[in-house]
Amino acid sequence: MDMKTPFAARAEVNEDALMKRVLRHIIPFVFICYVVSYLDRINVGFAALTMNRDLGLSPAEFGLGAGLFFLGYFIFEIPSNLAMHKFGARVWIARIMISWGVISMATAFVVGPKSFALSRFLLGLAEAGFTPGIYLYFTKWFPGAWRGKATAAFLVGIPVANMLGSPISGALMELHGLAGLKGWQVLLLIEALPAVVLGVLCLYLLPDGPMQARWLTQQERSWLEDKLASEQKTLTQKHGDKLRDAFTNWRVFVLALINFCGIIGSLGIGLWLPQIVKEFGLRAGQVGLVTAIPYAVGAVSMLLWARLANRSARRLPYVVSAMMIAALALATSAFLAAPVAKMLAITLTVSAILSFQATFWAIPSSFLTGRAAAGGLALIVSIGNLGGFVGPSMIGFIRQATNSFTVPLLSVAGALLIGACAMLLLGDPSRASR
Repeated sequence: MDMKTPFAARAEVNEDALMKRVLRHIIPFVFICYVVSYLDRINVGFAALTMNRDLGLSPAEFGLGAGLFFLGYFIFEIPSNLAMHKFGARVWIARIMISWGVISMATAFVVGPKSFALSRFLLGLAEAGFTPGIYLYFTKWFPGAWRGKATAAFLVGIPVANMLGSPISGALMELHGLAGLKGWQVLLLIEALPAVVLGVLCLYLLPDGPMQARWLTQQERSWLEDKLASEQKTLTQKHGDKLRDAFTNWRVFVLALINFCGIIGSLGIGLWLPQIVKEFGLRAGQVGLVTAIPYAVGAVSMLLWARLANRSARRLPYVVSAMMIAALALATSAFLAAPVAKMLAITLTVSAILSFQATFWAIPSSFLTGRAAAGGLALIVSIGNLGGFVGPSMIGFIRQATNSFTVPLLSVAGALLIGACAMLLLGDPSRASR
């Protein structure tokens, strides 16, 4: 069907059936990519079980080095997302994945605090743009509520990466001596390989938009393009679609602050959880199994939470309450010594943080479009990712000073509480004018 065919003539397209098919074609591949990307971010937490001793890393040096990933991510985030907007998802996401896979493998051969810190910084530069790039990619495929469903399904990659990656990482750590390598080197090398393979597959499996999708009919492509264009025209009239529209919209910066607080919790806990569990007196393989529990529960909770939010006329209460629950549960865990009780509180914390993330990202994409979406989403992610620098570093420095996880966990809980209050005060940007 010709692109000039009136929209009304295309109304025969079954939106529900079409969008479910789009979900089935797009989500599984980007989901697998996200699982691998997230695993490459956090597996250094498992490597630290023996790497810190081998490299002579103090808690503060490990926390700083681990967090430098997010400083590199911050620096190159917006340029990377604008490059994807120009060159297309297929080529740019492939570039991101191949480069981060190579650098992640190189991390296995660091020799001390300086080379460890440098490798983490370079890994952040390489991976910058991946997550906001996927959010931007979704705006080219999913209108309205379907974008919320796609985002929630995509973000399940966080708990899945931890749920599957934790026992695998623990098992790989026990392959000490394989090919003359230490356990943490085996872990980093093997878990980086999938990123390179998936990066190459991106060139063949990731269409830039509906018009390049061979599995859609011409009628379906035209209908979806018109649907998205109509929605984005409305958003443009209300919020603008230029890069400056995002950088001059104060709501974007508030959302960036909220994301910053959420990532302090998410990555602060994620990178240090193996060492928290290690204090229960477990070996590496057992640490991997126990660490997987909060994320297994979180995978279910975030899907249920997102479904409830999508059915509701108001998403805001779900975002705020999830962050509030995370703050209270983490603060409680700081005062618990019994392993079972502590893990229950941490499981509730992780589940609530994941539920926050599953509902939060539909908010910025509900009022940003065009280059404003490319720049705005990248800005929110890049500033937010500084929380990935602050969280692990803060925990490392405070733990080294206090020789305990109590005060570090309370500090992270405080950041989550600030985020919840900021979200409550902001309200829903899609319901407000500039």
